[in-house]
Amino acid sequence: MSETLLSSRNLAFELYEVLDAEALTQRERFAEHNRETFDAAITTARTIAEKYFAPHNRKNDENEPRYENGEAVLIPEVKPAVDAFLEAGFLNAARSFEAGGMQLPTLLSQACFAHFQSANAASTSYPFLTMGAANLIENFGSDEQKQRFLQPMIEGRFFGTMALTEPHAGSSLSDIRTRAEPAEDGTYRLRGNKIFISGGDHPLSENIVHLVLAKLPDAPPGVKGISLFIVPKFLVNDDGSLGARNDVLLAGLFHKMGWRGTTSTALNFGDNAECVGYLVGKPHHGLSYMFQMMNEARIGVGMGAVMLGYAGYLYSLEYARERPQGRLPDSKNPESAPVSIIQHADVKRMLLTQKAYVEGSFDLGLYAARLFDDTQTGETEDQRKLAHELLDLLTPIVKSWPSEFCLKANELAIQILGGHGYTREYPVEQYYRDNRLNPIHEGTHGIQSLDLLGRKLAQNGGAGLKQLVRLIADTCERAHAHESLSTLRQPLEQLVARLQSVTLELLTDLAQGKVTATLANSALYLKAFGHTVIGWRWLEQAIRAQEGLNTGNTADADFYKGKLQAARYFLTWEVPACHHELSILQARDDVCLSMQNDWF
Repeated sequence: MSETLLSSRNLAFELYEVLDAEALTQRERFAEHNRETFDAAITTARTIAEKYFAPHNRKNDENEPRYENGEAVLIPEVKPAVDAFLEAGFLNAARSFEAGGMQLPTLLSQACFAHFQSANAASTSYPFLTMGAANLIENFGSDEQKQRFLQPMIEGRFFGTMALTEPHAGSSLSDIRTRAEPAEDGTYRLRGNKIFISGGDHPLSENIVHLVLAKLPDAPPGVKGISLFIVPKFLVNDDGSLGARNDVLLAGLFHKMGWRGTTSTALNFGDNAECVGYLVGKPHHGLSYMFQMMNEARIGVGMGAVMLGYAGYLYSLEYARERPQGRLPDSKNPESAPVSIIQHADVKRMLLTQKAYVEGSFDLGLYAARLFDDTQTGETEDQRKLAHELLDLLTPIVKSWPSEFCLKANELAIQILGGHGYTREYPVEQYYRDNRLNPIHEGTHGIQSLDLLGRKLAQNGGAGLKQLVRLIADTCERAHAHESLSTLRQPLEQLVARLQSVTLELLTDLAQGKVTATLANSALYLKAFGHTVIGWRWLEQAIRAQEGLNTGNTADADFYKGKLQAARYFLTWEVPACHHELSILQARDDVCLSMQNDWF
């Protein structure tokens, strides 16, 4: 039976040959785990994803949530799927045993979650949002807030959301207008409107805990005046029972091109001036708290993009193997049998491109999860600090590069199916529509590129960048041990050298105050930087694959050769092309910046 969610062999390769997941069991927090417990969790995730999530993915798309009597109505299959996710313990996969969790490394929990993201991105969103909201309250909420809201979230009785965006402001959070007035009882009364709130209303839980950005009456202007509030759909009594409905109104649902099974809501807070909210942490520090959830969500969006690309790749691969059509160019006999389309060179090109994008991004997403484990459980404070600096630098890439290039993989999957590809009878068009939202979710490609070039590179004296360059150099050095990898290593070394030079020039310009001009082409920089990172991750995979081949394990020979071929494609076809973007950056080309409104 063909695999439709992700390749279990590739997952094992990543976990146990590339990222050394078993080494994590040497750490005190994960000492009760081993490869058997890791694999058992993965098997459970795959089983639940295949049984409960995948079967209604199409139905979710064809029957999006409805707005009825002020509530959102979902298809009935969503709740049993989410309940199965909860009952298996995945909501608390990374939480400690004492808190009722599975105490899995983040690397393993992400490996489990990948199955759900591939099977049904929309239904998976509800518990995923809840995990992020719960983590934020756990880190920054008061003891009373944890008892009243966090504990029911851990138990799966309350779900959570993040409410940031407003109709007039979009991504510009400094311009939000939602206000919070202090009340005599120590709570606050909120008033404002939020839009595009995923999971903002649904019947899947007893209560919904909204994390809302708002401004106090004495707030300074801009992002430094943003505070964070817990606003429940239903008030919670001191004994934990549900009280009256809070003054939070579902104003309507948005109808999206994809990801249709997740409610995208417009919420009105305080239409009756009775919306009760609870301040999280200090006044005016809300955005710094919210960044924890936003960064978690950015990595989650990146992995979601990977898995939608992965699902499309696997489907088009199976189709190409089974679809007979045409003959090879050197076959002149019209009576000869048609060949399967996977034998055509251009179909191989499209499949290889998908494999390079999808498996390269998959490796990066899991590597980021491994880094997060290092930030929490690294042996020394210095190791934890280094992991944090590198993860912070890579987060814009983890979010944005897969969102762009795994979407291109979905486009190629449609192309391989030809006329069938854009019909609703085949799933690849839905994968494309679902994935098209990810370049916008949690910060657009442009916003991520501004974050990378304008902030992350120079952060802490460029510590993250210096560390990344050292790691890439180490990988290239280890590749020297394999003569077969020299043609793969050299393009990456050349790109890194050029990227370092251009980066220094751009950072110098920023330091001299040339901000607008320097950041004008930041999207090109993100592409080149992202290709460098993915090229590095492919060279790492190539080393492991070559080592695997050298063991003489014939059973895995085809798998390892496929890895080497994909690495060869990315490092010799894709990586050298980035010198074009770097040339534009180096020339400080202003064609976009200097374009005038009236010229369009």
